[in-house]
Amino acid sequence: MWYQGLLAWNGWQVLLATLLLTHVTIISVTIYLHRHSAHNALDLHPALAHFFRFWLWLTTGMVTKEWTAIHRKHHAKCETDEDPHSPVVQGIGKVLFEGAELYRVAATPETLKRYGQRTPYDWIERHLYSKHHSLGIGLMAVIDILLFGVLGITVWAVQMMWIPLFAAGLINGAGHYWGYRNFDCADNARNLVPWGILIGGEELHNNHHTYPNSAKLSAKPWEFDLGWMWIRIFSALGLAKVKSTGPIAHKVPGKAVLDVDTVMAIVNNRFRVMAEYRKTVLLPALKQEKANIIANGRSLYRRAKKWLARDAVLIEPSEKQRLEDLLARNVVLRTIHEKSQELQVIWRRSPGMKLQDKLQALADWCGQAEASGIQYLAEFSTTLKSYSLKPAAAP
Repeated sequence: MWYQGLLAWNGWQVLLATLLLTHVTIISVTIYLHRHSAHNALDLHPALAHFFRFWLWLTTGMVTKEWTAIHRKHHAKCETDEDPHSPVVQGIGKVLFEGAELYRVAATPETLKRYGQRTPYDWIERHLYSKHHSLGIGLMAVIDILLFGVLGITVWAVQMMWIPLFAAGLINGAGHYWGYRNFDCADNARNLVPWGILIGGEELHNNHHTYPNSAKLSAKPWEFDLGWMWIRIFSALGLAKVKSTGPIAHKVPGKAVLDVDTVMAIVNNRFRVMAEYRKTVLLPALKQEKANIIANGRSLYRRAKKWLARDAVLIEPSEKQRLEDLLARNVVLRTIHEKSQELQVIWRRSPGMKLQDKLQALADWCGQAEASGIQYLAEFSTTLKSYSLKPAAAP
């Protein structure tokens, strides 16, 4: 019958088709727009890249240059007044429910010029995709109605709301507000869940902000990045080539001397190093000092675990005072906290430092850690010395 469309599918078949169509859109966003265009973490075969571009024109009306520029600006200005969509600055409700509107506001000529380099500007981009970006979603509506009949209106509506709700709202909003953190990067990015299935791996947002140029968003053995699975499939078919999957570093058993390779390995792997510092130094020291801290209140102990592990710029002014009061009363925690901050100073100074200066700064840090009389610090110093670079392996 005419109202069932050309396919004449039942409700369950149309539902499965809708999930498949929205999945293609999610994969187009995470692989093409995000990892390929915005961060240059992988190269795509021109035919596959153009398919993604065409599909996004049909299903979202998004322009590659606009999306890329706004996302790059988000990373450059994260959690500041210039961030296009920070829930820390603008509030979680604003970003969660008005993400698409914030995207449109952010797409200024200045932003596109500064952050939109190296994006497509061929004939079809100039004369169709960018110039008539609303035409695609109108064409998609016609296709859905022709194929699925009356239910095609619902299919089209779901397609139109999928990216604004899940990408523009959920990732940009909840991904900077709720969830867990593997790494203490200098913004509020969080992993929503360890299984990146619904939004193609974008759920692993803290991992991404820590290593933005990595084509792989999962970092722990139990985390799953569906987008990475598709990248591996495309790579096997010769349709994609991975350029980066994060820092290349490993530990050499028995290595006990700091050298240039050590410095390069741990500076480029600094977030994992600091995560290990939290696990092997901060948390054991807190456990050791637990009784003394709880004497001043159990809530103080719980908060201390968060304060001591976070970058200083992410601690609220009111919390900083309480942290300083705690450290003033506990020599061990104060020393461990100071050594943590000193390591982070080395990371921040690294781009402007000569390699030998970095080596000397790290050697001084290790010497002070070993002379502190704190077992956890001395053991961590030994761990740092074992780091070295390793050759890049095929992904």
